[in-house]
Amino acid sequence: MNTKTDYIGAMVAEDFRTAAVFKKYGIDFCCKGGRTISDACEKKGIDEQKIYEEIENLPKSGGANIDFTSWPLDLLADYVEKTHHRYVEEKTPVLQAFLDKLCKVHGERHPELFEIRELFDESAKDLAAHMKKEELILFPFVRNMIKAQQTGEALRQPHFGTVENPVNMMQHEHTVEGERFEKIAQLTDGYTPPEDACNTYKVAFAMLQDFENDLHTHIHLENNILFPKSIHLEKEFSA
Repeated sequence: MNTKTDYIGAMVAEDFRTAAVFKKYGIDFCCKGGRTISDACEKKGIDEQKIYEEIENLPKSGGANIDFTSWPLDLLADYVEKTHHRYVEEKTPVLQAFLDKLCKVHGERHPELFEIRELFDESAKDLAAHMKKEELILFPFVRNMIKAQQTGEALRQPHFGTVENPVNMMQHEHTVEGERFEKIAQLTDGYTPPEDACNTYKVAFAMLQDFENDLHTHIHLENNILFPKSIHLEKEFSA
């Protein structure tokens, strides 16, 4: 792997173990995966050689590193929908209930909780709409492309013109979510509960961190694998 020239998103797509290194240094590999390590490190003032060394010294994979780049696009779309969309749908109401409780019990001593709750509520609303657009518009078209490729049938022209149009919209919305969770991470001091935190407080912060981690993987699979491959496949039909 040529880490000095490869884009970060492509590197994580090739070997997801590298995501842990980028996350350690606060480098966004999902929403801003279209950068090189040099570009990202220069912006953050990080010694890029440390990143290269840690990637080179990653332990050999024990088989848990799934090669999503080899998956058919319709299978990958199904996986994202059934794994990551379902995760968001299941965890969102639980987290909202926890954050409501924290604001009532601890809000006076920790007023930042109100902003955290507001940010998460905005994210919940926007993610619900975002996922429906993928499930009802983008993913069905991806499946239609795969079917047409397999059967030799003509690909019906979608109402949105080219797949790049919904992809661009989804990527913009991913960026918005990434920035929201950067703010939540700052307000929670990296999801560190305060000294007076009760068990609900600790659980809520741990769940928020898990939610962000899942969202990063979710966005990575789409931005760095599903979307570019969908654009490439559509161009093959045009050719």
